[in-house]
Amino acid sequence: MGSVSPTLLTPVECRLPHIMLSAVETVSESKGLPLALFFHGITANAYVFQPVLDQLAAEFRCVSVDQRGHGRSDKPASGYGAEAFAEDLAALVRHFGGRPALIVGHSLGARNGIVAAAKHPSLIAGVVAIDFTPYIEDQVFTDLENRVNGGDRVFQDVEEVKSYLAGRYKLMPADAVERRARWGYRPVEGGLRPLADPGAMTQIAAGLREDLVAPLRAVKVPVLLMRGKESKLVSPAAFAKTRALRADLPAVEIEHADHYVPEEEPKATVDEIRKFWKSSVLGMGTASIN
Repeated sequence: MGSVSPTLLTPVECRLPHIMLSAVETVSESKGLPLALFFHGITANAYVFQPVLDQLAAEFRCVSVDQRGHGRSDKPASGYGAEAFAEDLAALVRHFGGRPALIVGHSLGARNGIVAAAKHPSLIAGVVAIDFTPYIEDQVFTDLENRVNGGDRVFQDVEEVKSYLAGRYKLMPADAVERRARWGYRPVEGGLRPLADPGAMTQIAAGLREDLVAPLRAVKVPVLLMRGKESKLVSPAAFAKTRALRADLPAVEIEHADHYVPEEEPKATVDEIRKFWKSSVLGMGTASIN
């Protein structure tokens, strides 16, 4: 993050007609900033985007959301397919005024942003889709499901949580591990347990196999495809096939990043978001700053 100071994040409850979603919002004295909504990956929470929000707070009204089943948001017994997430996203844009928003999604959040953009193009100025594409191999999804299920257990204390996270996320810097440990767990008898609901995580992990080719083919708003150069989720082959599917879309690979690009390389992520916003969104006339 360099010399960028941490931004004050205000917790907010977004009481939508059908669900309550918890979020954090950057505090800025500027008026009329464009809205940017941030959506995390499976098992994560709104705070994982903090280093990105720090750098964009003066340029956007940044709202990072606990997606359904995660963090402090509602955790219904069912409703964890792509369509349900896309409707949450559309309702959030309306909740914050209805003007087209920039969507920044990582992994699960990227999938949801693409599907929402295909269904609700009038609400979305553009999508930054980070490390999730069509054509992800079956074995990759199987391995992901095993990792997700393995993380649902009781940890003795925060130090055990941090040790587990550091081992699981090899390229994640210490501050990102600290952030996940601080905001992603709740006290229970015997220690700490993930805030993410285990039943929801099982359904979400299975649902990530849903077809994404048709929604991506249908999207008319600008989309930036971003991949971590060392990603184990989006293989070089999957990324190449996705780029061939939509050769008109900008695509970038981030050096020194695995799957968790916004946490591992936040400055590079922000640089690409800024370029995309100026060239592909404002340049296409699909949004305006004022």
